[in-house]
Amino acid sequence: MLMTNEIKVGTAFMYEGAPLIVQKMLGQKSGRQGMVTKLRVANIVTGGTQDLGLDAGEKFEEVELVEKNVKLSYIDGNDYHFMDQETFDDITLEKDYLGDNAGYISPDDDYEVKITYYNEKPVGVRLPIQVTRTITYCEPGVKGDTSGKSTKPATLDTGMEVKVPLFCNTDDRIVIDTRDGSFVERAKD
Repeated sequence: MLMTNEIKVGTAFMYEGAPLIVQKMLGQKSGRQGMVTKLRVANIVTGGTQDLGLDAGEKFEEVELVEKNVKLSYIDGNDYHFMDQETFDDITLEKDYLGDNAGYISPDDDYEVKITYYNEKPVGVRLPIQVTRTITYCEPGVKGDTSGKSTKPATLDTGMEVKVPLFCNTDDRIVIDTRDGSFVERAKD
């Protein structure tokens, strides 16, 4: 059994008879009734998403999932083609299915991705916690601002937009946290 505080992105559990997988943590809120954890979940069977609030201390049945290591081979329009690292099979997933994860991966990347299966159907994608991307556009950096407190929007090489500190410039390589899309640091390569 899973407790509410053990649930994180990628966790699958049964809720009201439906298997759900957590796509995004939306935060926690405490009040008179106790702690409520807000999540964005996808129904594993239907693919529909919803926002859900779970009370602290609730128990859920864990859903058994199988993971396969894959690498992104190429992108064809809205289709992302992955290669299974053991069987070398081609696995195709639509961009809508990947959700926010599509903005973190590129065929040029060297890291492995895990595709999660439920009853032999792909139901989720798990990325490394940190990925390195290149900024393709942002407003010029402000000299001397190294505090990192103020941010500005930046477009990455995958087309995704993230918030970066004011000292970042176009063509900088940065490390992004895939769990919440936050800037971690400038890449050290």
